[in-house]
Amino acid sequence: MTIISLVDDHSLLRKGLAQLLQSLGYTVLFEADDGNEYQAKILEGLIPHVVLMDINMPDHDGFTATQWTKQNYPGIKILALSMYDNEASIIRMLKCGAKGYILKDSEPAELKAAIDDVMNKGFYYSDLVSGKLIHAINKMDDADNSLKSLVQLNERETDFLKFACTEMTYKEIADKMFVSPRTIDGYRDALFEKLQAKTRVGLVMYAIKNGIVSI
Repeated sequence: MTIISLVDDHSLLRKGLAQLLQSLGYTVLFEADDGNEYQAKILEGLIPHVVLMDINMPDHDGFTATQWTKQNYPGIKILALSMYDNEASIIRMLKCGAKGYILKDSEPAELKAAIDDVMNKGFYYSDLVSGKLIHAINKMDDADNSLKSLVQLNERETDFLKFACTEMTYKEIADKMFVSPRTIDGYRDALFEKLQAKTRVGLVMYAIKNGIVSI
């Protein structure tokens, strides 16, 4: 029997979801209000098979909690459960280690399919997630971006780009690369110009498309 835990700061929604899961035949091991409470329960030895993880929580959000799980308890499968359907949130959660992504307004049948796929296949990529990822990658192929694949990056720029695809802050990247924050700003601005990117998400999408990092 699949054992599930719920992490969501909306108590009413969480309680209703717990009842739904039990009606679908799953066992709910515990509920948590945020990432901190979730981590505490895991450290107590309460280890579920699957965690339904909200993203936007006021204290220790789903991105951080998922990254922590990936690093410390890789056997636990995280299924992101969110109201956000934007590309940035989906890509970031998958980068943090989530095995799937489903919206909170999904039908119970889709939720069950997602949980079962995560357990049996190791991942769940819904039409939503697949469509968003394809759309994000296709945007990289627009005419305005047609020269991106031809851009030559030096070794330091490539190293910076890989670090930019992690959860590190720019200051942490500077420490990791043994350079000053000002130098990191220079790498970032140079890449923005070379890749015609405007945000860190744009850098991540370039890195994914060109095989510099993988999801």
